[in-house]
Amino acid sequence: MNARALRVGATSRAPRLDLNLRVLRTELRRSVAPWAGGVILTGALAFLYLLDAGWWRGTTAWTAQWTSLALWTRGLLFYLWPLAVGFGTLQGLRDRRSKMVELLTSTPRPARHRAAVPAGATALTLASAFALVVAVGGVQVIANTGYTQVGWLPITLIAMLFLVAGAVLGMGVGRALPSVLTPPLMAMAAFAFTALMHSSLGRTAKLDPAIGFTTTEPNRLSLLSPEVDEVRSTLVTLSSAVHIGQTIWVLGMAATGFALLVAANRRARLIALTPVVAGAALALLVLPSAPNRMYVVDTAAAAPVCDGPVCVARVHEDRLAALAGPGKEALRLLHRALGDRAPVSVRENTTVAPWGSTPKWSRTTVLFTFDDDIVADATTPEELTSALLAEGMVPGCSPVGWSGFGGDQYAQSVAVGWILGRLQPLPGTPATVRDEVEAKSRPVWEKLKALPWSGQLARINAMRGAALACKGDPFEVVSGRGAG
Repeated sequence: MNARALRVGATSRAPRLDLNLRVLRTELRRSVAPWAGGVILTGALAFLYLLDAGWWRGTTAWTAQWTSLALWTRGLLFYLWPLAVGFGTLQGLRDRRSKMVELLTSTPRPARHRAAVPAGATALTLASAFALVVAVGGVQVIANTGYTQVGWLPITLIAMLFLVAGAVLGMGVGRALPSVLTPPLMAMAAFAFTALMHSSLGRTAKLDPAIGFTTTEPNRLSLLSPEVDEVRSTLVTLSSAVHIGQTIWVLGMAATGFALLVAANRRARLIALTPVVAGAALALLVLPSAPNRMYVVDTAAAAPVCDGPVCVARVHEDRLAALAGPGKEALRLLHRALGDRAPVSVRENTTVAPWGSTPKWSRTTVLFTFDDDIVADATTPEELTSALLAEGMVPGCSPVGWSGFGGDQYAQSVAVGWILGRLQPLPGTPATVRDEVEAKSRPVWEKLKALPWSGQLARINAMRGAALACKGDPFEVVSGRGAG
């Protein structure tokens, strides 16, 4: 008897599933959902492949690591999310445009069932389009790295939720306010929201006394936006609190959109606003307020992997073999030149300091990143050794995230030339300024070499002390014109 009931249930479910699939296919043919998915897909790939931007450079390239892929594609929602909202609003006008509102409301089928079909079709196409964008990058990530992890998945899944929730909210508003002006106005409002969250409302100004400039940092409100900050390090990810808070927010947004779709009168439409308001309030209670609790270091990716005294982050383990030899040679040369004052290890810098802050260096460890120009441009073991010598002697004191060329680079050239016994261009030195570096560095190097050994060592130690403490100009110190 039980087996017969199971067979009857299975046979009854099969036609129902087939019917639902036919309804979905029909909805996809007659709605704007495929167009929305197509625009999201082609728009995202056009941005990524037609613009030469930060997502193609260094270790944070969108095809270099999984977390970078998730964050860069999530950043595209600055433009894609308003499009999804606009297409959803256009979809919400369909029944009014076809003059079928009265006919549909008179049918015995529940309103929530009628609303679920277009909402589901839109959700399916938008999520599939974004998944295809991530898949295009994912194929290249697989080819570029052996490091795999799943911590990037929440970033991408919440991006899909933002697209779907934005479209469903737009559908609800389009049905509640059936005007030809509603779709463009909703799209512009969504774009204005992301822009404000990325700039004034979502940023807090802060004066950094160390550099004398005002910088900005993200605040809690910025996390209500679908996009994220630009990727600065492959070791940075979003915290769990951000994932939880944003999930609450987008679910409230989607619930309000669906409630507006099924609302039959003004009172129901007002009640439908409750989920989005409640979702925003709860999300703001959960979302962190401090930037260092929003964007956090991925401890698994940053875990050290070592070959003797030379260490890299686990995410860059495949680069350790090429780094170990030059790293050990750099330590040997530093010890020969500096004696007991020499650093004893080489380590990839996994500390992610706030943008605009003054870097902090170690006397006992040569700290570097693979995105440092001097390291990234080293193509031979000898050049890599020179780069690590430069990082160990004059690591550079430009504020985090800033770039420039000047006294630090001249001091590096003199210091490495002093250790190796010959002055030569360092990796990362632009061809346009090599003559300038030579003209600035050679006289100082020659005067340094002319001093007695004790005088040379005293001046080098003073230069290195100024460089590590980020106090004074190392080049002025090694030139004998600055205080050590």
